[in-house]
Formats: sequence, C-alpha cells, structure tokens
Amino acid sequence: MKKFKRIFIIVCDSLGIGEMPDAKKFNDEGTNTFVHISEKCGGLNIPNFNKLGIGDLDNILGTTKVNHPNSYSMKLKEASNGKDTMTGHWEMMGIYTTKPFITFTDTGFPKQLIDELEQKTGHKVIGNKAASGTEILKELGEEQIRDNSLIVYTSADSVLQIAAHEEKTGLQELYRCCDIAREICNRPEYYVGRIIARPYLGDNKDNFKRTPNRHDIAVSPSGTTTMDILKENHYMVSCIGKIADIFNQCGVVKTQKTVSNIDGMNKTIDEAKNHDFEGICFVNLVEFDSEYGHRRNPIGYGKAIEEFDVQLGELLPLIKNDDLLLITADHGNDPTAHGTDHTREKVPLIAYSPSFTKGKMLNERNSFADISQTILNNFNLKKAPNQIGEAIEELFYE
Repeated sequence: MKKFKRIFIIVCDSLGIGEMPDAKKFNDEGTNTFVHISEKCGGLNIPNFNKLGIGDLDNILGTTKVNHPNSYSMKLKEASNGKDTMTGHWEMMGIYTTKPFITFTDTGFPKQLIDELEQKTGHKVIGNKAASGTEILKELGEEQIRDNSLIVYTSADSVLQIAAHEEKTGLQELYRCCDIAREICNRPEYYVGRIIARPYLGDNKDNFKRTPNRHDIAVSPSGTTTMDILKENHYMVSCIGKIADIFNQCGVVKTQKTVSNIDGMNKTIDEAKNHDFEGICFVNLVEFDSEYGHRRNPIGYGKAIEEFDVQLGELLPLIKNDDLLLITADHGNDPTAHGTDHTREKVPLIAYSPSFTKGKMLNERNSFADISQTILNNFNLKKAPNQIGEAIEELFYE
C-alpha cells in the first residue's frame, strides 16, 4: 500500500462541474460552472489543469483528453442536503448534513431577530438585505458613521454580516455585536451558519475599504471530523484561507488568513517547501466564489482559473513522491445561472502524485467524504461513528 506523508487539499471554491441528479429540487437544472465559464470565455488556457486530466470530466472548452499517468481524475457527488460552503467542506471531512443551513437571501432577516439585535447591542440596524459587501458600504457607509448604527446584510450563503467603521464604532464593539448575533442565531428558527464582522475604513462612499480584520464566528461541525482525528493523533492540520473559520477552529493546528486566491496559492507553495510536517494542508481559494460566482462574472471567473493554473504550475514541482495533491470544489456557482445563489453541482477531483504510474479517469464517487476516508486510510486511522465516506483505493494500490 502506498502511503503519503503530506496531503494537500485545494478547494477551488464553487468550481462545480455539472448538475447533481437532484438539481431540480434546488432550482439548479442545467447548471455547470466550469463548462459554462469556458464557453463564455471562448476557451480556457489551463495547460497544467489539462495535463492532470481535467479534460476527461466534461466538455471544458480549451481542454483536451490526454494521457496522465501521474494523476487520477473523477467527479464527486454531494451526499449532504445543501449547496453551501459549510456543508461542502464538512462533507470533505466526513460529515453528512441532512438539514441545510437557513438562508435569508430573498427576504432579509425577520423583524424579531433585528429587533432583538438592536435591543441587545444598543445600535440601530440598517440594511437588512442581500447585498455585495462593497456596494452596501457605498450605499449605507456614510449613514452608519453618522448614526453609529450597524449595517446588517446577507448573501446567498447562510451568513449574517455586520459592517461597521473600524474607528467610529470600534473593532472590539463590532466583535461584541457579532457575538450577540451569534447567540441569537444559534436558535433553530434562525440557525445561520456564520456571523461575519466586516470592519471598514474611510470617510466617504468613494474611499470606503474593508480592512483585514474580518472575523467569522461559525457553528462547530455537527460531529467528529477527519481534522479532529488527525489533530488528536498529533498530525499537522495546516489551514490556509477560511478553512479554520468554516470549522470554527475545530481540528485546526495551524492557520493562515489570505487576502486573495493568489495569496492563498503563494502560502500553499511556501507550505509545500516545508518538508518537515506530516499530515494535511487544507486550502480554500474563496475569490472564485465571492468575487466572480456570486457576482455573475464568467469572464472574471475564467481569468481567475487561468491565474490559478499558472500557480499550479509552480506548485507541481514541489509535490514529492510521498506527497498527494487533491484539487476539488465545495459546490457550484454557475455565473451564467439565474440569481446570485450557489448551484447544486457535482465537483471535480484531481489526485496527483509523481509516484502514480497508472493515472486515468475513475468512475463518479457518491460523496465528497471519500476525500475524508482516503486521508484516514493513508494515516491508518479509523473514522468516527458519525462519519461517512469510502476510500479511493486506486490511489493506494496501482
């Protein structure tokens, strides 16, 4: 049995690859994030993705079917009931979610929630709608500064975001208000996945800018994850991007925040140069989703994929014979679809190691959690009773 010392999991956030069998239930029939982006862009220039076998998985314009002995390509179905960030990432670590998190995209938050938030924080709430984080600052930032109110808004995700001026309201006051919102939103009738503090600076709508002091308060995973098991057994769990927030710090040994996809890949490349650790490096590249998917910008999304491909070319030579690189996604967000919501899609999985010699396209898998069980098998660890997933045996026995 082949065993890997380090496993890198890179999540290209929202890069789905075709509708799930139950897509109709989510109003997502016909969606295909990767393919539709490639069509809108007139083809994608992604030679590194291509040589790893991404062209096997669908008619992605700009890719071709090639021999790829050092990598396996496949699609994963989502077993859980949902299409959000937390459900997708949690399933990758073995969690099966039956009840999706509540979203308030179309209606804003209930009056009772807002009234309680105002009463307990002592601040007036403005906004209360789904909005772009930058656009709502242009619309309401000056009012927020004037009245020392709180801008509350949401998105297609299960999130309650609070924006306030870092100097006028104060960072600690903003965090205090978010703690209160978290307590309120732990109730079943509201059960929001994440509360996010969104501090900003500037003195007028033309120069408002969000600061790096974002703070996420997520609910903890509903059961034991593979990250928990690795940490308990003294393996490294290095998180890059918003992974630690998604898991509410559970199972995290080390974490690094990022400001962009490029920054996230630079930190991943640096981590790959560190040969001392044994365990996993779990990476989320959020800009695919936040900057291009939700904003329905297929051209920008396509350019971001091409930028990722360039950095993938820098990472691949650093992956050693006893390393495994997994590239996947957590859901879809087809920028050609209606609305601004995530889309219920299968995701790609590319598994690369220089030690592979018989790489090929594999059959579709039934759960993102097959990543979880593959990791546990590699480190000779047993899954918890609550976990799902089956190991991808071809990666160990060629």
